[in-house]
Amino acid sequence: MNTVYLVANGDLRLSANQKCEAAQAAMEKALVGAIQREGFNVKRAHPFDEAKGHGFIDCQKMGLRVFKSIPQDAPLIVAEAVWQYSQNVLGGLISHNGPILTAANWSGTWPGLVGLLNLNGSLTKAGVKYGTLWSEDFKDKFFTKKLRQWLQTGKVKHDTSQVVKFKDVKIPASARKHGEKIAQRFVSAKAIMGVFDEGCMGMYNAIIPDELLHPFGVYKERLSQSTLYAKMLTVSDEEARRIYDWLVSRGVKFQFGPNEETDLTEHQVLQQCKMYVAALRLADEFGCATIGIQYQQGLKDLAPASDLIEGLLNNVDRPPVYHEETGRELFPGEALPHFNEVDECAGLDGLVTSRVWLELGYAPETTLHDLRWGRHFKNSRIDAYVWVFLISGGAPPAHFIDGYGGTSSERQPPMYFRLGGGTCKGISKPGWVVWSRVYVSGGELHFDTGLAEVVHLPSEETNERWQLTTPQWPIMHAVLQGITRDQMMAQHKSNHIQVAYGPDRPGARLALFTKAAVMHELGLKVHFCGDI
Repeated sequence: MNTVYLVANGDLRLSANQKCEAAQAAMEKALVGAIQREGFNVKRAHPFDEAKGHGFIDCQKMGLRVFKSIPQDAPLIVAEAVWQYSQNVLGGLISHNGPILTAANWSGTWPGLVGLLNLNGSLTKAGVKYGTLWSEDFKDKFFTKKLRQWLQTGKVKHDTSQVVKFKDVKIPASARKHGEKIAQRFVSAKAIMGVFDEGCMGMYNAIIPDELLHPFGVYKERLSQSTLYAKMLTVSDEEARRIYDWLVSRGVKFQFGPNEETDLTEHQVLQQCKMYVAALRLADEFGCATIGIQYQQGLKDLAPASDLIEGLLNNVDRPPVYHEETGRELFPGEALPHFNEVDECAGLDGLVTSRVWLELGYAPETTLHDLRWGRHFKNSRIDAYVWVFLISGGAPPAHFIDGYGGTSSERQPPMYFRLGGGTCKGISKPGWVVWSRVYVSGGELHFDTGLAEVVHLPSEETNERWQLTTPQWPIMHAVLQGITRDQMMAQHKSNHIQVAYGPDRPGARLALFTKAAVMHELGLKVHFCGDI
């Protein structure tokens, strides 16, 4: 009987791996059953670790050791039911010669599909050939047919007919000319991208090589999160209180509790206010046009989470911050685009978006979200597949229904953030957005983009979606135009997706074409996706 090897990649954090072990085991049981029904045997390449209480590959060192035991030409499946750190397995996958399949569950609660998309983007950047599959129960016709295809040929073919190259689309002449001029000004103006520790959570796909950025006039300023923490220590309690009072006066609802270990507290939020001031002062000091904070590792052991800060930075209307010596207001009347989880692809995308939207006279607030999960929804107004776009930090209050009045802040889960800290939570307002993703493939930068309608769902459906995912985080209900669930999964090269609102559908369409023209003029390989 032919043998397929299986590995399970996990988190660096012990608590996360332990909590997710049961979900991973259930997913693997269903996946192995599907493979065995096709007449193949499955060999798990690493055992359950009794001492650790989980069976995940949990670091790069372990990953390299595990891959030494796998025959180089053997068919290999990376089974993902949870978030994973791609660095743990990337070294082994790069040097593996046999066919590779990445496979994930379809669940909001256990975000294997989010981990899979990150790993797929990392493999794409690394030039590794792979197939990819996803399923709710590993018994559906789509999954079974594609699995059989991979087992027999080592390849999986998906429908990506929604993808059209830039040269094959008739761009309105005005949008093309405007985009070309914006691109020329963008390059000549030059910009500094502030990077607070590179490579968050093993997201190799989120790192843009410097030489690919330089032709755009964008240069990295590599900063340390310890610098951010040190700057926080120079911010006075009075300054932090002033930021907090400003937010309360605008209607932000902080969900406080008495227990520092499990609840959000005023102390945590005041520390976040200090981080907000520190981030703006460092951006001003180093001349940064955009910044990204890693936050998941290192900083989380020193300070509360940066999520609240990130949402505020991406908002034009935000608490004023002043230079500590001259008293000059920093970035007055401007958003300082922040790329969550120091995703540099989103950083470049967000910076270009901000410039294009300002040129068009549109509200420039932009953010990335996780392409988290989705399901079909139907009522008297909607009959569509509605995605859950969700992110821990970065979503600006301008995107929410009722703005700051519709913004709440809840404690980040203790499993990930021992020192707490609040999020910037809200429900994204109905309207039209341009979505996009910058990614690296074949040593070049690519750009996928399309339109989505943000819809209003009944509160019961919204709350259920929150409870099935992460209820502390901001949510966007998105209907991608002209793209099925499986087409999106087959093409998208990241767990992240960038979004920005147009004033209406025609306005969003104009922004889509103008921004695409900018990216094309800058030298990115542009692909339109779906109905534009």
